[in-house]
Parts: sequence; C-alpha cells; structure tokens
Amino acid sequence: MKTTTKRNLLSAFALLWLLSSCSTGSSTTEDTSESAEEGGEYVEYNNPPAEGFDQEGSDLLATLLADKAMQAMGGRAAWDNTRYLSWNFFGRRTHTWDKWTGDIRIEVPEIETTILMNINTKEGKVMKAGTQLTDSLDYYLDRGYGLWVNDSYWLVMPYKLKDSGVTLKYLREDTTMTGASADVVLLSFKDTGLTPQNVYEVWVDTDSKLVTQWAYFPDSSTLDPQFITPWADYKKYGEILLAGNRGKYELTDIQVLDEVPEGTFTDFMLSNQ
Repeated sequence: MKTTTKRNLLSAFALLWLLSSCSTGSSTTEDTSESAEEGGEYVEYNNPPAEGFDQEGSDLLATLLADKAMQAMGGRAAWDNTRYLSWNFFGRRTHTWDKWTGDIRIEVPEIETTILMNINTKEGKVMKAGTQLTDSLDYYLDRGYGLWVNDSYWLVMPYKLKDSGVTLKYLREDTTMTGASADVVLLSFKDTGLTPQNVYEVWVDTDSKLVTQWAYFPDSSTLDPQFITPWADYKKYGEILLAGNRGKYELTDIQVLDEVPEGTFTDFMLSNQ
C-alpha cells in the first residue's frame, strides 16, 4: 500500500472515529485511548497518553501504531503492573529499577561506583572505590540520572511512545535491514528530557506490530542517522515483551521481578552478592 493511499485511509478512519465518538456522546478532545476495527473485530487499546503528550501535533495513524505496539508487547495494564526491571547495558553497567517509586540502583564496575538514588527526586547516595562520596555527590547523582534516561530508553522505548512531550508523525512504509515490511513513525520531543532536540525513526512491523528497528538523529536538521540498529529477539519477561538485541550492541541479564533483595535501593553492599 502506498503512503498516499494509507494517508487517505487515515483520513477516512479519523472521520469514522470522530463520528463514533459523537454518536456515543463522548468528547473527542478527552478520549484517552484509540480503537479500531481489525479483521471484523472491534479492538479497544486502552492506552491513554501521558499528561503532556502532544496529541494535537501527532498523527492519528502514528498514535494508533503506538497503541498497537503496546498491545503487541503485552498491553498497557501489563506494563503498568510491571514494577521491578533489571538489565545490563552493553556490558558497561547494571540497573535495577523500581518503576513504581523511581528508586534505582546503578552499578558501574569499570569505575568501581554504585549509585543509589530516586530518579523522581534526584536524591540519593554514591559509593566510589569503597568510599561514600560527599563533595562530588551532586555530580554523580546527575550522572546517574543521565545514565538511567539513556539506558532505560534503549530497553523500554516502545512503551514510552505516548510519553509527556512526545510528538508522533507517520512517515512512510519501508522495509527494515532484514527486509521485513514496516511502517515508520517519526518520534520527536517538545521541551522534555535531557536532549529534546533528538529525533528517532521507529519501524513498527506490519505483521507483528512490534518495534523492530530504530534510527537516531541528533536533531531534525540532520539528514543521515547517527545509527540504525535492530530491535530484535523479543522474549517474555513477567507479563511483557522486551528485546535485547541491538545489532552489535546487546542488553543482557534482562529481568522483570516481583521483588528485589532487601536493601537493593539503600545498601551499597548486598548480602547475596
């Protein structure tokens, strides 16, 4: 299907969606989830955007693809119910994150550093080479927050497509590096995050609806991406799907946990380590 044809279908779908909302008495400006008819079956995605998501500036088709990706990975309820995530980022550092509270433990063996902090308050403590830091604490807490922002995005970006400050635009139909058919969505930011000028192209597989590739651009004026990597080898962790294969890069030791050892977010040394 050509992109122009798909855009025409989008316009028709948008009209039907608006008419449906009006006929049921709901407000089109307050709807918090997308819906569509697929294969004769009416699907309700129940994937409300975060407060501050750029609904007005985003394409309906791109937003619908984000909802389909969320559904393919387990659904919004499964994501919201996921609490503890742990993973190793490219062999460089390990994160254990309480998604509900914002507490995180970051261990960086190369510089003998452990950061225990809350990513919401940005408060915490740091041990480096066996010594708890005081003078340079703020520097390392800022660094820890930046590591979490970067490293968690490499792990869970598909779950954050409708985050606050995000704008989604439908770009084109395309194929991935492996030759698989996909729809490409442009992901940009509005005054949010540490690098709001960054732009991503995200490939959503035509059949599975999973994110299978992404490309990174430092800003919207950059013609060629700084990198393109696959988003491959999905596996089920808890009730959600996560993928660790990024081509020459690898996220390893991925876990979704129901509980973590006592002291994970408070003690530099854990008894079971």
